Amino acid sequence: MGEVLSQDEIDSLLNALSTGELDAEEYKDTDTQQIKNYDFSRPAKFSKEHLRTLEIIFEHYGRLLYTNLPAYLRKNVQVEVVNSEAVAYSEFSNALSNPVLLGIVNFRPLVGNIIIELASNLGYAIIDRLLGGAGMTIDKKRDFTEIEVTIIERILSICVDLLREPWQNVVELEPRLERIETNSQFAQIVSPTEMIAIVTLNLRIGDVEGLMNVCLPYLTLEEVMDKLNTKYWYSTMQEVDGNYYGDDIENLISKASVPMKAVLGVSSISVNDFMNLQRGDIIKLNSGIEDELEIYVGNIKKFKALPGAASDNYAVRVTSIIREE
Repeated sequence: MGEVLSQDEIDSLLNALSTGELDAEEYKDTDTQQIKNYDFSRPAKFSKEHLRTLEIIFEHYGRLLYTNLPAYLRKNVQVEVVNSEAVAYSEFSNALSNPVLLGIVNFRPLVGNIIIELASNLGYAIIDRLLGGAGMTIDKKRDFTEIEVTIIERILSICVDLLREPWQNVVELEPRLERIETNSQFAQIVSPTEMIAIVTLNLRIGDVEGLMNVCLPYLTLEEVMDKLNTKYWYSTMQEVDGNYYGDDIENLISKASVPMKAVLGVSSISVNDFMNLQRGDIIKLNSGIEDELEIYVGNIKKFKALPGAASDNYAVRVTSIIREE
């Protein structure tokens, strides 16, 4: 609150103004209100908070691509979120070249579809890699054949399935790749004037680098827009028990098949004797009939056992466990 002037101080100020000792212009408020132009054809439906939350979601998505795609491509994959912005759909579609790789994704239970645009050079590299090549791209652009589109569809379907986990704090998604379009004219999922959010990821597959653009229409996200803020995001993040992943890993390992073998003994013979072996010949081993057998799991000696039989089948009975680091 400003200082309250007494009546004498007010009178002296009025006298100074009337005599010209003070200039009233110097005391005028020089701050002018900033006026911002508003484009009604492009309403600001996506705030900075919305775009930042989308970046967080797709940073998580990028980590999933980084860990999952190398298993299929047998190549190192690097993923980085470049930026996010809100534009009209017409700007996005007009910037597309032909041919182009556009994955039309059903974003159920949300309304409508989203688009995943994959750079053509990445598409050529994926095709080359899955067909046994080194994963190189081509310099001259050409249309994709039906076989090539089918190959890319396999990888894009994997990418679409990975969208479930990053979005689970917002909505339980069941995304499905509906089709792949190589012509942007056949990918009009919303009105040209409709606002969309574009999240750009930079993918590096081996030595080939390109962009992946994810187009998210406002009409599709409208139902969950109130959840696209960092406050809601962090408040709904569930604490994961430290043993959660350990139990899953143990469960997967327990189903793995490993080779086991029981070694009765070893012997050394000459190549000539080996070539002249006949049915009924006896090979003397270095172990006795009362000795325990060595049981190998893979190439690791893990158990001691005694030979026997079970239901007319050869078998061994474990007598001791060899515990080694």
